[in-house]
Amino acid sequence: MSHAALIDEYLAGPAALRAAVAGMSREQQMARPMAGKWSTLEVVCHLADFEPIYAERIKRVIVQPEAKFYSGDPNLFAKLAYESRDLDEELAVVEFTRRQLGRILRTLDEADFQRQGVHSEAGPMSIEKLLRSVTTHITHHLPFIAEKRQVMGV
Repeated sequence: MSHAALIDEYLAGPAALRAAVAGMSREQQMARPMAGKWSTLEVVCHLADFEPIYAERIKRVIVQPEAKFYSGDPNLFAKLAYESRDLDEELAVVEFTRRQLGRILRTLDEADFQRQGVHSEAGPMSIEKLLRSVTTHITHHLPFIAEKRQVMGV
């Protein structure tokens, strides 16, 4: 897949996420129809928390090759008042972050996508690898939202 196509796929993620949660009431967003699983709102908050992190990592590698960045435990981030956050605000964070980074990524030369930073646990990661990872982050979580909707009959 070309980098332009990968960027297009990255930019399509927020619309797919918005479609996945469309029409859900606040009660449905917050429901945990399956024991031990996050609510839909918690899933969206998780995505909104990690979008800026991925964007910062990519930006850092663009301006500072061999930049170092650290892992983040999603379960620790879940302590950031997920239950009191607003779904539309969280979706906007995802949309705006991707739109801004997409604009930046479109200015890069093909060779720039091979610049690498160093992840504290995963080791060297190129901009391309980081972009592929964040691009699939939303699509990874969409089936979990669909499963909750199905269990609730939404």
